Amino acid sequence: MAVPWLKALPEGVELALLIQPRASRTRVVGEHDGLLKIQLAAPPVDGEANAALLEFLAKKLGVPRRQVTLLAGDTSRRKRVQVAGVDAARAEAVMSGA
Repeated sequence: MAVPWLKALPEGVELALLIQPRASRTRVVGEHDGLLKIQLAAPPVDGEANAALLEFLAKKLGVPRRQVTLLAGDTSRRKRVQVAGVDAARAEAVMSGA
């Protein structure tokens, strides 16, 4: 089953995310409005939340940090992130908690 927040690319995947900064802990919450909702403990100050998000995704998907790129949404809660070296099925399984 295709999920709306995940798009397969030739070099990896693109994730459509909804970010909630200043949460009690960093975790994947689940799907919300067609986006994957992630709570971040980091505050949205001086790019801290973006850096924490990219680090979290790299660790969760088991890829080096350099393979995770913020495509859009630098100052927005809605973000698009590209992860190279991960296929769509694996990304869906890991992010959905399967």
